[in-house]
Amino acid sequence: MVELIYEYQHLLVWMGVCSAVIFLISLLSLPWLVAKIPEDYFSPQKRQPTQWKAQRPMMRLMVLIGKNCLGYLLLLGGLLMLVLPGQGILTIATGLLLMDYPGKFRLERRIVATPVILKGLNWLRDKANQPPLK
Repeated sequence: MVELIYEYQHLLVWMGVCSAVIFLISLLSLPWLVAKIPEDYFSPQKRQPTQWKAQRPMMRLMVLIGKNCLGYLLLLGGLLMLVLPGQGILTIATGLLLMDYPGKFRLERRIVATPVILKGLNWLRDKANQPPLK
């Protein structure tokens, strides 16, 4: 058993380094991203279309691709943080908020309606001097 640990020691070190990097990225980006959510984001029953669709389609496409990539990265990091140190549930929620997929708005409303999630998001918003989510 001890020989096996020494054999894969480099892999364990890299896993530790990756865990620390994901943890730091989460600590630095999550509060900022949660503070950027408009306070009435979850209030309407149906999402309103953006003006970017007609005005700047190429810019909208680039932002959409970047936003989805960041969302998937946060989702993956959040899943890892469920077993590693970090704010896994909040990171998953933030990743899901950034990505675009069918039924997203309904899922967002259901997740944020969970008292623990809402309390955590509003705590982060309070630290950023933002009003609580409605």
